[in-house]
Amino acid sequence: MPYDVVIVGGGPAGLSAALTLGRARKRVLLCDAGPPRNAAAALVHGFATRDGTPPSEFRRIAREQLAPYDSVDARDVRVEGIDGDAGRFVVRTSAGSVEARRVLLCTGMVDELPSLPGYRELWGRSVFQCPYCHAWEVRGSAFGYLVPAAEWLEWSMFLKGWTGDVVAFTDGAFAVPDEARRKLDRAQVRIEERRLAGLRARQGHLAAVQLEGGAEVHRDVLFARPPQRQGPLVGALGLTLDDQGFVVVDGHKQTSRPGIYAAGDLTTPAQSAILAAAAGAQAAGTLNHELTLALVLTSTPSR
Repeated sequence: MPYDVVIVGGGPAGLSAALTLGRARKRVLLCDAGPPRNAAAALVHGFATRDGTPPSEFRRIAREQLAPYDSVDARDVRVEGIDGDAGRFVVRTSAGSVEARRVLLCTGMVDELPSLPGYRELWGRSVFQCPYCHAWEVRGSAFGYLVPAAEWLEWSMFLKGWTGDVVAFTDGAFAVPDEARRKLDRAQVRIEERRLAGLRARQGHLAAVQLEGGAEVHRDVLFARPPQRQGPLVGALGLTLDDQGFVVVDGHKQTSRPGIYAAGDLTTPAQSAILAAAAGAQAAGTLNHELTLALVLTSTPSR
């Protein structure tokens, strides 16, 4: 018998969707290949009732709370391919193939960390992507922001909400527009335009940003947003992506391929555990509505 929904990805979006669908009595297979995208993060933040929870504990609790719903099957398997069409998908996993009426992708994104010396070692410890997730714990310390392009310069002013000491590093990659320079000067954000040579750590945490020529700028943390790409499964499905490489979904979380839905980080640059969980629940609600109506409208009326 086919599953109603196969969920690909066992992070907050996939777990939330599985819970919603389980409570709606839908037959679900949750596939979690691991490791999680936020494996470098020590704690989940900004999630009411789970603030400060280690990601592994968050997942353990969520899996435990799925257990009462006997229509939900959670497996540690990798999805290797998806064939077919809505109503009759064949999902190939590392443990064999299953059939599904619908598919929900919650695969997240792949972070492409730059080759800057020290960056990878400090990622998730002193190099962070989201201030809502990490800035509170380092409030008042010396912040750096690695600016990806000129249009992002003014974002450095946003970090002033957590500290009075912010340096915007351009890595010599672009010319600083005069208007942006004036705004950052008024906000007392220093602009460092020299090329970067690396990140120097002390006792496992950032001590300084190293510049070409030997100079250093003391910083305690660095905020940066590395490039991201979709995983190979999404690429193989040929889904429509936007200009930033995120999967395009409609208001019901359906992708350009009928019957395949997507929720969480792979659809948006607004990435956090609580936003992903909300998107997963929304997608699950749509899927349940669609599947239930299809069932009751095609069933044989009783006499």
